[in-house]
Amino acid sequence: MTAALPLPRAQDLTTLHDQALARADWLAALPELDAVGGGELHLWMTRNHFYNSKLWAEEDLARRTQVSDSEIAANKRAIDRFNQARNDATERVDELLLLRLGLVDAESARSDTPRSLAPAGARLNSETAGTIADRLSILALKIHAMRQQTERQDVDEAHRTSSRAKLAQLLDQRGDLASCLDALLADAAAGRAYFKVYRQFKMYNDARFNPALVAEAGKR
Repeated sequence: MTAALPLPRAQDLTTLHDQALARADWLAALPELDAVGGGELHLWMTRNHFYNSKLWAEEDLARRTQVSDSEIAANKRAIDRFNQARNDATERVDELLLLRLGLVDAESARSDTPRSLAPAGARLNSETAGTIADRLSILALKIHAMRQQTERQDVDEAHRTSSRAKLAQLLDQRGDLASCLDALLADAAAGRAYFKVYRQFKMYNDARFNPALVAEAGKR
């Protein structure tokens, strides 16, 4: 099987991640198609990274100990929103990749029950390409933050040395994971492997399913 459109390379994705984090205005506005360029798949990979970056910032703020409870509650609600958006973006990346590969029925791709078009004999990969891309985004955030630790001047050299060792390990982990993404996409394009669109159905974020929110609605 040959993909009708070129598939993304992990190196291009990690470059996108690093370049975004280097921008002072990275978190100023949600990336839009006309600003990002590169098509819809590139847009949703960028948005996945944007939401992970927002989530990372809120997670830091939620650990503060010298602010009001209402501020922490606002952080926690923002974490829920960004986590849901990050998950939705990951699923959209999988939809677009599988459509490009011809491995999902186009009419059902956006539904709760996407129909897989896996070729006979292909192995099912338990992790999707979108979730690998999501993990690469998180690793980029860890690498960016750890590199900052190696440059701090308000800590001793032991802290910087320890941070440099951790940074090297994170870079090694990212290289391994990037290779896994390239291998999965290559195997999927060749008909040797496939993955599916998996719906996470995060019920705690849905007022129709979260029992606490259902109970609150019943008291109105």
